[in-house]
Amino acid sequence: MSHHVTAAQLTETELGEMRALIEQRSAILLDSSRERFFSTRIREYLEANHIASGTELLRAVRASGSEYDALLEQLLTQETSFFRYPAVYEALMKRILPEVQERKFWQNPRTLRIWSAGCSTGEEPYSIAIALCDALKFAEAWETEILATDISSRALRHAERGIYAKRSLQEISIGQVEAHFSETKQGYQVKPRTRKMISFVQMNLAEPVYFGKFDCIFCMNVLMYFSAQRRLAILRRFYDALEPGGYFLLGHSETLSNVGMKFESIVAGDCLIYRKPIAVEASRTLAATEERP
Repeated sequence: MSHHVTAAQLTETELGEMRALIEQRSAILLDSSRERFFSTRIREYLEANHIASGTELLRAVRASGSEYDALLEQLLTQETSFFRYPAVYEALMKRILPEVQERKFWQNPRTLRIWSAGCSTGEEPYSIAIALCDALKFAEAWETEILATDISSRALRHAERGIYAKRSLQEISIGQVEAHFSETKQGYQVKPRTRKMISFVQMNLAEPVYFGKFDCIFCMNVLMYFSAQRRLAILRRFYDALEPGGYFLLGHSETLSNVGMKFESIVAGDCLIYRKPIAVEASRTLAATEERP
């Protein structure tokens, strides 16, 4: 028996069908700007799974939801790490959290909610949790919740396990590692107390689900996977989900220009952050009370 491996057959037509299928099912647009990336990843998938052709792959993903999920996983794996954009966490700790603490100090209960949208394997929400513990005075006096969502169930399973290799903890100080991780045979595991701050939920941002209001939303390098029209719809939902005065944080390569929402852009250290104005809500409720007979 010869071990000769033939390269999988993959035509432009099959790639086009694949692209259309993914957009139809998940609203994710892997357009011409991702051409090389897309065909390379599909080829890798064919080879890794010993699938002979694009046609065979199309048949498999149409027949089985788990095959489709596995393929999507391969196309969306995110490069992620703890405190990946230090400037963003700096802004969170030095500006956003102090501001929220001041604004909500007299509220009862004092709630603080942050959404990590597109949380991948969990490094981002855990980094947020560590930052909260460091930046909140009297953390126990706050009801904190971090919502972490992702389209990939496999990435979420990894996140929920919360076990990471030592080398991936480089950006975390020794004190923070001691406070938030326990060393196990498999690697460093997030301690239950930190893990409890986070709810992990599988969702596609293109499907409207309402989770209540947030003080801060992280959406790093996720919007680029959607068409312009979808992106606007998702941004509008984020805008509506933010508390007045709430913050929206994007990845480095992205900006919010001409999106038609009244985000204020603020330069904080090395990054640009966006804030939903407080006054908009206030003037609207005022108008609403004046209209009543």
